[in-house]
Amino acid sequence: MSNIQDTTTLHNGIKMPWVGFGVFKVKDGEEVVNSVKAALEIGYRSIDTAAIYGNEAGVGKAIADSNVPRDELFITTKVWNSNHGYDATLAAFDESMEKLGLDYLDLYLIHWPLPSEGKYVETWKALEKLYKDGRVRAIGVSNFKIHHLEEIIANCEIVPMVNQVEYHPRFNQRELHDFCKKHDIQLEAWSPLMQGELLHEPTLIEMAKKYNKSTAQIIIRWDIQTGVVTIPKSVKPHRIAENADVFDFELSQEDMDKMNALNQDQRMFADPDEFDRV
Repeated sequence: MSNIQDTTTLHNGIKMPWVGFGVFKVKDGEEVVNSVKAALEIGYRSIDTAAIYGNEAGVGKAIADSNVPRDELFITTKVWNSNHGYDATLAAFDESMEKLGLDYLDLYLIHWPLPSEGKYVETWKALEKLYKDGRVRAIGVSNFKIHHLEEIIANCEIVPMVNQVEYHPRFNQRELHDFCKKHDIQLEAWSPLMQGELLHEPTLIEMAKKYNKSTAQIIIRWDIQTGVVTIPKSVKPHRIAENADVFDFELSQEDMDKMNALNQDQRMFADPDEFDRV
């Protein structure tokens, strides 16, 4: 891997960049437009948004204003909990596409399993239809645990191509990662920096000095070396650039082991079995 545009290949043959740009909590309008434009200028080609973020229109405007050819981009959005169910998901997809101003999507995810509703299998079948109809190049899930994935695999035709989850050195989800590898599901990390909390971790500060990198760069490099796609978020151009500059060094196995030892099974956000916000 040599640059920000390097890719992993999903189980259907579609190439997905190892490092993308996340826009969670980035305000729609000028803030998200400028942030996405800055990311695209730096060289990012993967942009990750969601219906619930409320900024799909701004992401779409930044894409339209950029000179980057559409076929070089990898755009992800997600169906929100209030739109679970077959018909509701298809309608939500149309709404997202209209806001984004795109003819097709690269990756569509179910944002949360929402087990209290019991509709995620039905929702997945809507994603299968969108995929078969050629409206989206890859489909996946977000925040799915092993038993949620097992239910999809047992009851549906297509195994998810991606599972985007909370993943960082204090919560490395080893068992889930092993399950995903076994079923050729690409794991993707959201909030890889633990919303900045890990930037002050002594072990990582020490490593950053050793490699002459920032703590954020150490974490993003660890993600890549563990085979996990990652989508760090920032609205500051220098940070956006810094997060992309992780391809000119490699962590030693000893340092990878030290980072793996930081795991505390510590979630920063809700357990997907309990999160039922609609």
